[in-house]
Amino acid sequence: MTDPNLDPVAAARLADAGKIFTSDLSVAEFTTLEGLGFMPMDLVMGVSVFHVGWQNQNLRQSTELTTLTQAMYSARHNAMMRLQAEADALGADGVVGVRLEWRPHGEAAEHIEFIAVGTAVTYTSAPRSYARRDGHAFTSHLNVHDFSLLLRSGWVPTGFVMGSCVWHVAAQGFMQTMRQMGQNVEMPQWTQGNYEAREISMTRMQAEAEALNAEGVTGVRFAVSNYVWGMHTMEFYCDGTAIRKFGPDAKPAVPTPVVAVF
Repeated sequence: MTDPNLDPVAAARLADAGKIFTSDLSVAEFTTLEGLGFMPMDLVMGVSVFHVGWQNQNLRQSTELTTLTQAMYSARHNAMMRLQAEADALGADGVVGVRLEWRPHGEAAEHIEFIAVGTAVTYTSAPRSYARRDGHAFTSHLNVHDFSLLLRSGWVPTGFVMGSCVWHVAAQGFMQTMRQMGQNVEMPQWTQGNYEAREISMTRMQAEAEALNAEGVTGVRFAVSNYVWGMHTMEFYCDGTAIRKFGPDAKPAVPTPVVAVF
């Protein structure tokens, strides 16, 4: 059955992948992978161009803008699922060095392109497999050096996980602004808003890891972006690589579908 996330143009390219591999690995990374028993299969990617919408909000209220959160998550999810589909079509064990990036698209400021890129790899010493327990290739943003250290310590990646929260920070009143002029003073609506938004995005990232039956998340990164919403509305985003113990001592588990809740 054809994966609906696999683009037909990408499928045609991947059909020739066995003739020669492509990768974004450096020479040092390539030789390190070979020493671990892995070989690159092909450069895989996923793309999603999204129109970033708008959501009405009370300027004096700090709250999550769930419609925008859903849009930003869906755009990234689409890109990652298409990368995953390419790796699975190759029969890869995993994808290393995943980069999930964005850029403005075209002339319209509200159009954003999300692109996920990585190198699909296969473990050459069969019958051992490093693919996930659900049969899909693992995805990891770790560089090859960190990936090597992870494997040598008995851990394996299960998946690239992420969390997002678009938050509106309440605008303070004119009198409060006047009272703060010339003073060193904390701005509580900004402090609390930033804190709550980060906690929400972290919680969602952890939920994705739990759905993959991971035991932890390593290499967590944060990013805060305003995009086209203005200074009081921003997205708090985090991602990392979910990992689990590998081998006979690892806890048995069956991965469950990832469902984002907003």
